[in-house]
Amino acid sequence: MKFLDQLPRFAFFTGKGGVGKTSLACATAVKLADAGKQVLLVSTDPASNVGQVFSIRIGNKITAVPEVKNLWAMEIDPQAAAQGYRDRIVGPVRGVLPVDVVKGIEEQLSGACTTEIAAFDEFTGLLTDESLVERFEHVIFDTAPTGHTIRLLQLPGAWNSFLESGKGDASCLGPLAGLEKQRAQYKAAVDALADSQRTRLILVARAQASTLREVARTHDELARIGLRRQYLVINGVMPTAEAAHDALAAAVVRREQHALAEMPTLLRDLPTDQVALKAFDLVGLEALRQFFDDQAPLTKTGDTTQSATLGAPTLSQLVDDVAAPGHGLIMVMGKGGVGKTTLAAALAVELARRGLPVHLTTSDPAAHLAETLVGQLEHLTVSRIDPQAETLRYREQVLATKGKNLDAQGRALLEEDLRSPCTEEIAVFQAFSRIIREAGRKFVVMDTAPTGHTLLLLDATGAYHREIARQMSISGVHFTTPMMQLQDETRTKVLIATLAENTPVQEAAVLQDDLRRAGIEPWAWVINGSVSVTSVTSALLKARAAKELPFIDAVATLHAKRYAVVPLLPEEPIGVDRLSALAKPS
Repeated sequence: MKFLDQLPRFAFFTGKGGVGKTSLACATAVKLADAGKQVLLVSTDPASNVGQVFSIRIGNKITAVPEVKNLWAMEIDPQAAAQGYRDRIVGPVRGVLPVDVVKGIEEQLSGACTTEIAAFDEFTGLLTDESLVERFEHVIFDTAPTGHTIRLLQLPGAWNSFLESGKGDASCLGPLAGLEKQRAQYKAAVDALADSQRTRLILVARAQASTLREVARTHDELARIGLRRQYLVINGVMPTAEAAHDALAAAVVRREQHALAEMPTLLRDLPTDQVALKAFDLVGLEALRQFFDDQAPLTKTGDTTQSATLGAPTLSQLVDDVAAPGHGLIMVMGKGGVGKTTLAAALAVELARRGLPVHLTTSDPAAHLAETLVGQLEHLTVSRIDPQAETLRYREQVLATKGKNLDAQGRALLEEDLRSPCTEEIAVFQAFSRIIREAGRKFVVMDTAPTGHTLLLLDATGAYHREIARQMSISGVHFTTPMMQLQDETRTKVLIATLAENTPVQEAAVLQDDLRRAGIEPWAWVINGSVSVTSVTSALLKARAAKELPFIDAVATLHAKRYAVVPLLPEEPIGVDRLSALAKPS
């Protein structure tokens, strides 16, 4: 493994949820400890299962891993860190400021930026603690801060005055309030991150076009702020030998090899490793010690008997209920890499095939669905919103108004605030909202949707609602704001997309809680790309199918009011016929 060669003291594994960061970090820590190195493994993953991997209780303190000499671990709970951080900021103003103002501050501090900054606040001490440097030869982090968070911490120390004077919307600057005392420590931590002699950043991805595009953006974002020395690990690659035993495995091999051959140019020059897909759960030392061994037995742990998910609801059955009213807004939501765009298109195609008028609107950066579908199916229209163009337009608008009279420091703060992930969601949602009105007479299928945090942020500031109200009052007609429409279950159905894996299911559950805070009740969950509802002969795929069952059961019994399971298809579901196969009656 190239990324292990002359590994410096600090190693950060970063990537989207579900790509295998935790498995990779744990296996790396064990390998180094087995080689006689003193190792500390630190997780800041909201869906962390490091303790489960080692079958011990860890928590937010340095804990020895009994069965591995030289290895210690700790789990920073980012949600608990964020709550403690919010309490420190909101506590002093509760009962002093008006209730609606406090509510706005709380929502400002409820997003992903707060969670990440609070976690960074926790592990900054690990990067700068000299006693830890002396004690451990390697500190392995599962997960790294984003480039956006690092840039925020590099900004001039004027956050509080900037916020108090109302110069920014504070979607992400709010969490920085009150951190002034730690700026020196943060600077030392950021310097350590940028020093390739002390720190190595390992980007983790899957052999999927969408995941590789996302990791290329992460690479570019980090490189722009000086973190250029990066390594790439492609995890979970289907062994080519499996292609000889199973038609589905052969199709997956072709698909993955094509994605790797078409890898974004930004990634081609990075030192790259590939780790083969494993049939066994990465729980326990025996499994972890075989992680980097491509010759490990396929059936090392777990039951590899095919256990088909008998009676699991299909996407077609969900479409029956969706279609009943004859019109409405369908929002497909979920984390990156779970197939939101494909599922939205499949729903739109099946509704159109039933003779219902459908408008599919997508912010898919690849735009391949728009190119494939336009003009090929009666009753279906497709529009594509360009997230970059919409975000640029929104930023220019804010800079021209709120940024008009700012000094250089204030403008720098506002510009960084506008690089927040929330900014793109707000900008794209504004473009989507122009189309939402059509849902009163046809189906509007929306991919992708803003998170509950972004919607609440819009609601808390009131700016967007006031603008809609102003525009509508001029015409003198009754109006419904997009937020009001999304909260109305008779008009809007929200579908949460996920995969039958630990991290994607946990992230989907967090998204559901986020939406409920915004007064939006998810209508159904869709488990995408499932092997358990296919017929396979490969021992590896049979084992993977068995591993999915607990997560499908968790969705069915704990999380979703209704759900559907969509099979992993041999061919990429692009084009009307293949998309239709996902949702048509069996």
